[in-house]
Amino acid sequence: MRGSGDHRSSTVRAWLYLVAALVVAMVAVGGATRLTGSGLSITEWRPVTGIVPPLSEADWAAEFAKYKDTPQYNILNQGMGLSSFKVLYGWEWGHRLLGRLIGLVFFLPLVVFWWRGMISRRLGLGLLGLGILGGFQGAIGWIMVASGLQPGMTAVAPLKLALHLTMASLILAGLVWLAAGQRDDTIDPAPDRIRVVALLLPALVLVQIFLGGLVAGSHAGLVYNTWPSMDGALIPPMDSLFAIQPWIENFVDNHALVQFDHRVTAYLIVVVAVLHAIDARVSGPAGAAGRAAGVAVLALAQAGLGIATLLLAVPLWAALAHQILAMAVLTMAVVHARLSRGTGLARPAAREPALGFEGLAGRGA
Repeated sequence: MRGSGDHRSSTVRAWLYLVAALVVAMVAVGGATRLTGSGLSITEWRPVTGIVPPLSEADWAAEFAKYKDTPQYNILNQGMGLSSFKVLYGWEWGHRLLGRLIGLVFFLPLVVFWWRGMISRRLGLGLLGLGILGGFQGAIGWIMVASGLQPGMTAVAPLKLALHLTMASLILAGLVWLAAGQRDDTIDPAPDRIRVVALLLPALVLVQIFLGGLVAGSHAGLVYNTWPSMDGALIPPMDSLFAIQPWIENFVDNHALVQFDHRVTAYLIVVVAVLHAIDARVSGPAGAAGRAAGVAVLALAQAGLGIATLLLAVPLWAALAHQILAMAVLTMAVVHARLSRGTGLARPAAREPALGFEGLAGRGA
């Protein structure tokens, strides 16, 4: 029979996975916002009052007038009608609304669970850290949008876009890590080598997501649409990869190097994931072997989808699928890494004081 501690951990785990699913949805909507060129349609950051969209024709005319002052309108969209602007505005408003919804779904249950003593000290600190990251993410989002409103800009700065996407991915990884640690059953730790590589894989995936953000932000996927070669060579010449001075700027602004870095890191992830799956199959417990195989299969699928996206010159559906599948790879890698450390060896309800009103009252008695 399941105890109350097991029921509490199951409830908290389900809540964390729900927030994680909303973060994935946020990433998907953000990708659609970028790909439709909608991200600069709202020119102000109003965290509270911005939840209300334009409700009258006068309100719409005022918002449209603000957009007409942006470089994106004057360079790319001059002559756009109000109906087309409403479509752009709707994507960006929906993206921001979903961000506010995630904040509510995260913080309101957190307060309830804390009050009822359902959150351990360690879990509480982790959740507090994620809440802080969420606040930073909102600020980074506005800094990113503001970069696209500068004179001569028609899109956001690639580096800021990559940071925004990577921060969202880091929050997702944190949520999944904490949720996986709330399992009710006991899982023994995997051998040291399996644990180390399992921890390496999410780090590599996060690096790849950052590089993918640079590719997306600089539109590097619209050039060199061949595979496995780039401009007729497996490895482009150095004078092509480092054509910009100073050399450090090539890693952000040079389409050839940005895409090459993304390709090479994809190869590295696939090789590490496949070899790790084989190793886990031979030497690891059955659970670790199954999870490692799942990571390898998803990594291979993501690589194949990335190649198709490149060859098709980045159609909307393929780009969105590629972005969402990246979140699936990260989620699976994080679950594998967390469970490889073992679970159920020190249940919070048994060995660690809970953060809650009851715990505080008992301590003061």
